[in-house]
Amino acid sequence: MKSTVLDGYTLNPGDLDWSGLQSLADCSIFDRTLPEQVVQRAQGSEIVLTNKVVLSEAEMAALPGLRYIGVLATGVNVIDLDAARKRDIIVTNVPAYSTPSVAQHVFALMLELTRGVGRHSRLVHAGHWVNSPDFAFWDSPQIELAGQTVGLIGFGGIGQSVARIARAFDMRVLVHTRTPDPQGWPQVEFVSLDEVFSQADILSLHCPLTEDTDHLVNARRLAMMKPSAFLINTGRGPLIDEIALAKALDAEALAGAGLDVLSKEPPAADNPLLAAKNCLITPHLAWATRAARQRLMDTVVANVRAFLSGSPQNLVS
Repeated sequence: MKSTVLDGYTLNPGDLDWSGLQSLADCSIFDRTLPEQVVQRAQGSEIVLTNKVVLSEAEMAALPGLRYIGVLATGVNVIDLDAARKRDIIVTNVPAYSTPSVAQHVFALMLELTRGVGRHSRLVHAGHWVNSPDFAFWDSPQIELAGQTVGLIGFGGIGQSVARIARAFDMRVLVHTRTPDPQGWPQVEFVSLDEVFSQADILSLHCPLTEDTDHLVNARRLAMMKPSAFLINTGRGPLIDEIALAKALDAEALAGAGLDVLSKEPPAADNPLLAAKNCLITPHLAWATRAARQRLMDTVVANVRAFLSGSPQNLVS
């Protein structure tokens, strides 16, 4: 049996081991694959693994032997699931592998926004402390997290992990979700969408990208937020209207933002957030700790093994 990995580099840039997957089938592994290379590279494969490379109905039609698509991630928007169902192609994903890493990154962004550790280290190395007349200096407000209100939109595994960490920091936690669970989370307040925008000192996005959540954060809702508030997004870039956010930051209608995702990745050079005031941007790496990627690799191998045994797991189609 032949298998093909279309874009394995982000999962394994060289510090993990493909041998578990290679032991299950004759496996061709490509770091990256352009759209026009998909059919050629996957030809003859019954198993195709992809992270961001799109598999549409056209690719599936050109690969008549394809029986299984394994997504090297949680989101499956790169797969035409209807076309897969019509062709009896099994599609699986990898849920929850990055939860601890993403929650940690949320607080890395939060702490940088509120304390400026990296910023002040750069200032020290630039000579500002050497030339200071005082024993201490700071050039941005120093904000204590205890007593601050963090608002979470979405309350799946990552949102819940962020809530637990926030409580350890003695923060008040507000949550907006379609499935509130007040009895299961007595230390969390479940509120309306307008309330979470208007009351949060720090607002963090953890909801999926759907038609309803596309540009969930827009000019109208940004205007509801406190001018002193911060916005964090480790979910999906299109949850935010980037032009509206850049305008709010530049007008100081919002204190700052910490983003690990953008609407287009890599971003265009003219993305307004690249030049916006107090906008921290990291390059979609919240998920990418070695520990998280090892969990991802282990589950990918387990998914393929389960498919070959006739009992597929983590099915999405």
